[in-house]
Amino acid sequence: MLTDETAFWRDENSTNPDSEIFLALCPGLATIPTSMLLNASSPYRKAGALREAARVLVSRGTTLEMNPGLDPAIVEEAYDDDPTAAAAEYGAEFRDDIASYVPREVVDGCIIPGRRELLPVMGARYAAFVDPSGGTSDSMTLAIAHRQGDHMGQHRGVLDAVREIGSPFSPQAVVGEFCTLLASYHITEVTGDRYAGEWPREQFRHHGIAYRLSEQVKSDIYRDALPLLNSGKVELLDAPRLVSQFCRLERRTSRGGRDSIDHGPGAHDDSANAVAGVLLAVRQHDRIRISEEARARFAVRPPSRVFM
Repeated sequence: MLTDETAFWRDENSTNPDSEIFLALCPGLATIPTSMLLNASSPYRKAGALREAARVLVSRGTTLEMNPGLDPAIVEEAYDDDPTAAAAEYGAEFRDDIASYVPREVVDGCIIPGRRELLPVMGARYAAFVDPSGGTSDSMTLAIAHRQGDHMGQHRGVLDAVREIGSPFSPQAVVGEFCTLLASYHITEVTGDRYAGEWPREQFRHHGIAYRLSEQVKSDIYRDALPLLNSGKVELLDAPRLVSQFCRLERRTSRGGRDSIDHGPGAHDDSANAVAGVLLAVRQHDRIRISEEARARFAVRPPSRVFM
């Protein structure tokens, strides 16, 4: 049996679909004498079944070695445009400029097993973040969260609800559905990116919800949300698709040395984007509260007048 391009296999419900498929194939192959499982793929980042196989037994060859009939000028032009990408595509080299965003065990440590969604609680201050979509390709997602303190005075970001509507869909209908959910949590403002210009603001405004533009781009949101995940200061819902999206995010280093964080080729991160955004919004609420308490505590009171 021959599998093809396994370094690029994607599954929104799994963080390692290549390894899981190989495990599923092995029992069947074991019933066939002299059977063999072959894996042919261009290399990508240093992770997954292909990377593990390369540590043990691999036949590696460049494109020109495997296909001498290819015009060398095509390969040379690719190296001129992007040497790192060309080394992976034509040189059979794993990429050093791509790394995982967060380990699976870190995300698992933030999950509350069996918790799918939380009902609204009186007195809680909720935040919401939306990742809009035009309804033809990407999903449209909404995440709701609040902060919660413990007996030690420590505060955690608690994810209450996540909605992901896959395409195709009517953007107007989805906004209406989201606004109904927001109203149940007594939320009157949602934060989102600048996607599609004015229409998200107009649609949410039609339902009485203010749409505030995020001050950060997606990559910066992921960057600032990572310490919250690593420190375990958030509680995530038990949602396999969300976990998979977080764990399949990639950190890329450009030739200029700047890092960017996004999903890989063929993957999606709509729910992860909304959740990371709302967790930062909850943290911002906590900072505002602490700032207000500090100002009240150390406010300078005017001296009392003394009348003679």
